[in-house]
Amino acid sequence: MTTTSRQDTAPSVATGRAGTRGVLFAMCLSLVLVVASVSALNLALPDLAIDLSASNGALTWIADAYTVALAALVLPLGALGDRLGRRNVLIAGTLVFGAASLAASFADSTSTLIVWRAVMGFGAAMIMPGTLSTITAAFPPEQRAKGVATWSGFAAAGAIIGMLAAGALLEQFSWRSIFVAGAAVALAAALAAALLAPNTKDTHPHRPDAAGAITTAVAIGTLVFAIIEGNEQGWTEPVVIGAFVVTTGSFAAYAYLGMRTEHPLLDPALFGIRGFRAGAITVLVQFMAVFGFFFVGLQYLQLILDYSPLKAAVALVPVALAVLPTSLLTPHLVHRFGMKAVMSAGLLLLAAGLYAISFLDADSGYLPFLGGLILAGLGIGLSGAVGTAAITGSLGQGQQGVASAMNDTTREVGSAVGIALMGSIYGSHYRSSLPDSVSRLPADAAESVRHSAAAGLPVADRLGERGPALADAVKSAFMDGLSASLIAVSVVVLAAAIGALLRAPKTPPTTD
Repeated sequence: MTTTSRQDTAPSVATGRAGTRGVLFAMCLSLVLVVASVSALNLALPDLAIDLSASNGALTWIADAYTVALAALVLPLGALGDRLGRRNVLIAGTLVFGAASLAASFADSTSTLIVWRAVMGFGAAMIMPGTLSTITAAFPPEQRAKGVATWSGFAAAGAIIGMLAAGALLEQFSWRSIFVAGAAVALAAALAAALLAPNTKDTHPHRPDAAGAITTAVAIGTLVFAIIEGNEQGWTEPVVIGAFVVTTGSFAAYAYLGMRTEHPLLDPALFGIRGFRAGAITVLVQFMAVFGFFFVGLQYLQLILDYSPLKAAVALVPVALAVLPTSLLTPHLVHRFGMKAVMSAGLLLLAAGLYAISFLDADSGYLPFLGGLILAGLGIGLSGAVGTAAITGSLGQGQQGVASAMNDTTREVGSAVGIALMGSIYGSHYRSSLPDSVSRLPADAAESVRHSAAAGLPVADRLGERGPALADAVKSAFMDGLSASLIAVSVVVLAAAIGALLRAPKTPPTTD
């Protein structure tokens, strides 16, 4: 995980008796466990809103506690795996993940569930970096590109796999079944890693960069906290302002200390490389948009179109159908038109797709949603592939550990910020768009309506003649929140596209 030119365990013995296929299976199973857990719970948000009386803010924290812990800890725990052995740390992570997931299935309050989701994120941060690093260390050079490509495919498909599995479970069981299934898969991943994967590690690890680990973790955590609580409590509240101050100070301390540390966790000087910087921003913005969209988009399918959880998950499959072939075409497009053009085009398509969906109303149906979805999927395929290639291509062979770490970190930071940003904007606009007549409802009913659309619609079902009017108002408020959040994130993606057009290198970076 750290910047290094030293050799890992020799490839000739690293694959062990299972061979490369066994290593690949074990690592991709662990990878899917981590990625699927980011998206799977989004399908259960309407049920959580009712069962645990969760507000929009609480739902955002339930979704984001996992990604915040994962994003904040993936760098230092990846470095720990380099020192102690990647398989050892990965197996420990699956056990932590599985125990926390099983405990979460018994949660009876939002606060308890948030805590266990954070512990799951801690386990995921032990798992995630070891998956790609084990493949690159264990595979012989002639098979490494194929192994990395397979890893990338499962990294992209993991979110859809998680949603499909969660949808199937929710057809028969409650939201708690998602956590029970997660615990079972974690146990299977631990066994697969123990039996099939080698324990690769750096043979001469550097001294741990404790200052880098602390400053990056604090910066990421306080940033997400400030975004979520800013919309919940108000942007001028002292706790929110204080969180932003701590975020700024932590990032500044990371940069200052990193420039003065011989072997930093993530060298700040790397951001001076144009290709590395452009790739990092592209991947971060793309994942911010994608997982923020999943957070609100799945609720649109379930609450507005009245889709079942499984049908809602299937309705998002066209994203994968657009992403996969586009990703395969990206190297040819980059060779033909240049990296800058493809990167910018991908971000523009993603922004256009999200912006198109922002024009939907409660009566629009699925087809207009599908049109924007496919447009966004084409953008994801272009921007994701070229962004990752820009990061890895900017660094030499001896620095691929830090390239992998940066790719993981930007993905998870983007996911955490996207859920926080879009969830918060949606929640604040939903509440402000509700009619004044809500205040004339019984206190408990009014509070349920204000908490979330998922809790408000059952209230309307119980109101008799007044119910349809309230249901229409709740749906209209939901669409206002959805539209505002999509417009906000599409503007961010558009700004990144313009930045790539102006600042990204025209040709892909090359290394020895």
